[in-house]
Amino acid sequence: MNFFKKNGTWLLGCALLCLSYNLYFLFLLPQVELAYLIYLDVLIAVCLAMLIAGKYMRYRTLQREKQNLLAGEYMIWQECKNMENMDIIRHDLSILEEKFCEQFERNCELQDYIAKWCHEVKTPLAAAMLLVEKMEDTEEKRELQEQVESINLQLKSALLGCKLQSSLFDLQIGRVELVECVRTSLRNNQFFLIRRQIRLDIQVEDMAVHTDKSWLVYVLDQLIDNAVKYCNDEPVIKIWSCREEAQVLLYMEDNGDGICEKDLRRIFEKGYTGINYHNGRYKSTGMGLYMVSLILDKLGHDIQVESTYGQYTRFTIALPADR
Repeated sequence: MNFFKKNGTWLLGCALLCLSYNLYFLFLLPQVELAYLIYLDVLIAVCLAMLIAGKYMRYRTLQREKQNLLAGEYMIWQECKNMENMDIIRHDLSILEEKFCEQFERNCELQDYIAKWCHEVKTPLAAAMLLVEKMEDTEEKRELQEQVESINLQLKSALLGCKLQSSLFDLQIGRVELVECVRTSLRNNQFFLIRRQIRLDIQVEDMAVHTDKSWLVYVLDQLIDNAVKYCNDEPVIKIWSCREEAQVLLYMEDNGDGICEKDLRRIFEKGYTGINYHNGRYKSTGMGLYMVSLILDKLGHDIQVESTYGQYTRFTIALPADR
């Protein structure tokens, strides 16, 4: 149908031309036999049919090429040299490219500002943590220390987030002891683990994986932080590992609130907070698991999640074994 719409003017012109020719033959050349007119009409019809068939085959070929180009993930306008108004397209693309570069520079400046601000906040935050340590051991001290520790973790997350969004995403892939990554993450979250009286069941084998230690620790920090936030009255966090052929599977399971079945396929989406809102105890931003998914994707690792609402949540990270 698109073929006839595109070539409608041309086809209408051919039809009018044939009609004019027949009218001319009938009214201005009455002495000529009608058989000649029929013969010429058949001959013209065959020629037009062949011409239309050729144009249709050309149209179908261009459509297949167009679909193949649209299936790709790269700029394709350079491939369409026969496109009409190419000069207009080049003009608009140059303007869009200029605006994109300007916006990119603004985003880089904003990231630099946020990173600088986070580094400057570290000094007064460290001083506040020392002052809290000197306070008498009271409930007020523990509550204040919890808030200060939370600010410290959020500050680290903001700095790593700036690095993650930067065009220069630094990766130092190498041989890493998996148990050391787990221990580092547990130390980072020890205040909240002790505060919530969470029982730990750690059975991580002494094996090496091929990854970036700092980014893997950040991923574990986020998963442990979620487990701490949404734990129940008798919280337990289990972390264990096993080796399967050329990869190592790292499991982390908690017996907290769990995740609704409707949320499971969307928890790694940016800004998605779920339908239960964690019973109003925490105001989730929906960024933690999104960042986890983004980092593991850049590292080339896979993460899976399974959960039963109100019973448990288990994350599985597949890491390449170091050989």
